[in-house]
Amino acid sequence: MGRIREMFRDRRVFSWALYDWANSVFATTVMAGFFPVFFKQYWSAESDAVVSTAQLGFANSIASVFILIAAPILGAIADGGGARKKYLGVFTALGIVMAAGLYFVAQGDWAMAALVYVLATVGFSGGIVFYDALIMSVSSPDRYDEVSCFGYSLGYIGGGILFAINVAMVLSPATFGIPDSAAAVQISFITVAVWWLVFSIPLFRNVPEPPRTSGTASAVATGLRSLAKTIREHRTHRMALLFLLAYFFYIDGVHTIIRMAVDYGLALGFPDDSLIVALLIVQFVGFPAALVYGFVARRVGPKPTLYFGVVVYVAVTIYAYFMTSVIEFYILAVVIGLVQGGVQAVSRSLYARFVPAAQSGEFFGFFNMLGRFAAIIGPSLVAITGLLTGSSRLGILSVIVVLVIGAVLLTFVREQEEAEPAAA
Repeated sequence: MGRIREMFRDRRVFSWALYDWANSVFATTVMAGFFPVFFKQYWSAESDAVVSTAQLGFANSIASVFILIAAPILGAIADGGGARKKYLGVFTALGIVMAAGLYFVAQGDWAMAALVYVLATVGFSGGIVFYDALIMSVSSPDRYDEVSCFGYSLGYIGGGILFAINVAMVLSPATFGIPDSAAAVQISFITVAVWWLVFSIPLFRNVPEPPRTSGTASAVATGLRSLAKTIREHRTHRMALLFLLAYFFYIDGVHTIIRMAVDYGLALGFPDDSLIVALLIVQFVGFPAALVYGFVARRVGPKPTLYFGVVVYVAVTIYAYFMTSVIEFYILAVVIGLVQGGVQAVSRSLYARFVPAAQSGEFFGFFNMLGRFAAIIGPSLVAITGLLTGSSRLGILSVIVVLVIGAVLLTFVREQEEAEPAAA
């Protein structure tokens, strides 16, 4: 508890972590919560449910592909130093403006809604690259883990608080002087933008900018060479490479379920207010469950614990195919909340076993690039399968493909492998 109080009192650390509190509301209220609901019921109301699911799936994939391609270049710019806060400001502004812009998209204009959403997601994801890089401005390497977890925890809580307020607005609009639930959802997009803006200010005021080490063009060229070098290094660290392949697939499945769950529930005809409550369940079950999951991992080992989590996601996806009631959706929300945070946290700790200490920055930069932006294959699978079969149930079931591939690859990962290059 003393270390936690110390981080609250450290103005630079707290200001940095507060950005997680600020931008996480976009992930909870917009990406996972209201955008899928409003997209299907307001912007794409005249489309068949399978078609609107495909539109949402492709939008998520497009945003993820764009930022995945851009991430190495953005990371290179960040590594050059001297302009991290500047570029963070650019992407933050893009995300904030586009989040607020969803308020103004006319009913039935699904194409504009998808475009604004993609741009907002690019702003959100692109900003994270520079936000992550600023951790070295507020902490020493021996405290990176605890400071990083501090930010993650604030993000969980902040995202949950505003989402709970927004849910209350939608479920009881009259209490807030709002005419109806549709207007409440639109206003929620504005609250996300305002929250994101206000709580980002401390970072820009209190977090120092590292000195510039190179120009932007030089930083990009250096960063791309470093990326190529890291890829080559992974080829000589076989367990690190094998784990990354497994991670890429199963985390893509995890993120797909997060982003597409509400849309799937709507396609089954479940009430939107019930689906939003289910998301709240995930949010608030997930925080303490992640702590317990970490304790279990310390007792039985990271790989068995992680494998269990991936298998749970496979079981959840199969169960979702047969789901017929809102109560079952709530049950799935609790189950997902129990493993969601743990899978993400334990993945990092397992990967650390295969990383050479002298190259931890390069290796974890690559790991974070895959983990933060993986939602490419799954959403496209859901979209294509749904369109080809005309079934939303088969669409969500297709997520099993990436989860199973990840699980199978994970079985070949050996925990005891030393973080040394493989023999030539």
